[in-house]
Amino acid sequence: MASDKSLPTQVSELWELVVAYAKQETIEPIKNLGRFVVRGVIGSVLLCIGLPLLILATLRAVQAETGTALTGNWNWVPYLAAAALSLVFAGLAGLGISRKTKKKREAR
Repeated sequence: MASDKSLPTQVSELWELVVAYAKQETIEPIKNLGRFVVRGVIGSVLLCIGLPLLILATLRAVQAETGTALTGNWNWVPYLAAAALSLVFAGLAGLGISRKTKKKREAR
């Protein structure tokens, strides 16, 4: 088959094609992965700040709203409520992780 293009032109086009392919298959996925990681880090930082504040707010609300009912020998109850809330959040996180792991195993 005769070609109208010279060898340097064909080499140049091949080089451009290889570079475009490399960008498409490497740089773009890395950029998308970077966006995913940034969103995950921002979400984890917000959760790490927000959940302890929510638990502390629950503790202080139970202490303030019960008045003198949970004082003296019963002053440990608000702390137990805060600890229980922490365990609920930890359980939900573990449940979410185990479901994702199970789905990945089933997909294989």
